[in-house]
Amino acid sequence: MNNNQQDIKWSENVILVDADYVDKVAFNLIVNFERMLGRRIPQADMARWLECIALDGGLRNGNHETQVVFIHQKTKTKMENFVPGNYANELTGKAFQGELGEFLLNAYAIEAIADSEDLLIEALKFICQQKEVKRMMIIPNAEDHIIYNKVRETLRQVNDEEKHITVFSMQPMTGGNFRQEILGYSLMAALGIRGDEIKTE
Repeated sequence: MNNNQQDIKWSENVILVDADYVDKVAFNLIVNFERMLGRRIPQADMARWLECIALDGGLRNGNHETQVVFIHQKTKTKMENFVPGNYANELTGKAFQGELGEFLLNAYAIEAIADSEDLLIEALKFICQQKEVKRMMIIPNAEDHIIYNKVRETLRQVNDEEKHITVFSMQPMTGGNFRQEILGYSLMAALGIRGDEIKTE
């Protein structure tokens, strides 16, 4: 994150996203489902995806405030498979209102690939320490077992009675003191892929 993180007023709900990883998963789903369903799959609707993540994380309709933190490589200027997806022009400092309340978006660039897991873990530790934060939804690259184990170890230090934590991955992972949800369901909803389409194939 940056030196100004001490000045951030944190919301009760926070979504922490490895944006490069999520963008790659969305691309793979688009390619696979276009072949499977025989139709074009549009880019993922960012607002729809974030609302689905929040719902899977236990948030319900109401006037809530949710902060979304995207972490991405400095060489990437946007999430190619999401609309809106440009970090500087469409996400950072922007917000949208939905049935779950207001979502406040910010993106943070990292210099090198080697730093990405460290920044994610640093951000995770820092956010967990904030008393205002009551609910966290984390989307790490859980396919990298080193990163997932670091996330799990970090969350072991957190009092799960004070924080409602959900970790998202593409398949069930070895557990910890947090809830797990499958990332693919929210992405499929944001990509406009219906359950009945898959069942009929």
